[in-house]
Amino acid sequence: MTRLLTPIPLLTAPTAAGKSALALELAQEFGLEVVSADAFTVYRGLDIGTAKPTPAEREAVAHHLLDVADVSENYDVARYVQEAEAAIAGVLERGRVPLVVGGTTFYLTALLRGLPLTPPADPGVRAAVEAELAQRGLDALLADITASDPAEARRMERNPRRIVRATEVFRRTGQYPGSFGNRPPRFGYAVTAFTRPGPELEARMAARVGAMFAAGWAEEAAWLASQLDPETLPRPTAWQALGYREAWAVATGHLGQSEATARAVLASRQYAKRQLTAMRSQLGAQVLTPQDAIKQVREHLGAAHKASVN
Repeated sequence: MTRLLTPIPLLTAPTAAGKSALALELAQEFGLEVVSADAFTVYRGLDIGTAKPTPAEREAVAHHLLDVADVSENYDVARYVQEAEAAIAGVLERGRVPLVVGGTTFYLTALLRGLPLTPPADPGVRAAVEAELAQRGLDALLADITASDPAEARRMERNPRRIVRATEVFRRTGQYPGSFGNRPPRFGYAVTAFTRPGPELEARMAARVGAMFAAGWAEEAAWLASQLDPETLPRPTAWQALGYREAWAVATGHLGQSEATARAVLASRQYAKRQLTAMRSQLGAQVLTPQDAIKQVREHLGAAHKASVN
């Protein structure tokens, strides 16, 4: 097995900032293989709304952790870490350099810190919490967590599955998942994070959403609704993908495309803000400009590539 003597390069940025395009450029320049860190490009069939790399891009550069799950599956962080670490090891065994790329900071944090040592789920307690979620609502459960542990509540990022899981674990053990510690990570990582000025980033979000609708996003959301009931609580993982409910509303005639676009862009802005906060607090990253980021990654990749062939 070829061993990389420097940390694995990792590139992250908020949604629509251009990390995938930068990753493709770097991968072609250095002969890299990309390991995705995105919670929704793992799903087969979610291509347009997740801005998944195109078949041509995937032909040009090897990508891992794309299209590995059906939309009916609840793909979780434990499975992601296991499969991502296996993909990284496989790239290294081939004598190549992996580049981890994505914006799902929950997944990236687990790669950097190791998987949480949280107890396995208890289906009975989980079912009771899910019933309570349907009756009391997300905000009530989140308020319960906030009252006990504000830091844990912030870590939930209003994600219903995380909130249900945290509540289940707390009711069984008196502790939240963040209290159980982590197993050691398999690899070390060199994190590079970047963003763009607010107005530029928002313009890119609007352009991306418009392009997605033009490419058939509403039809893709309708297909997803045919596979999974979007009203199920807690919401199936695939329906938590950014903007799909707005796209589905266009498909069903409940929203016009302009209103759906405005809502999707607003949701993207809010998500980008949470991503940037997590990049700084959870990943310990300095958020750079795109120009400084590409310089930093190139410098690290030069050292990593040299180490991998020596």
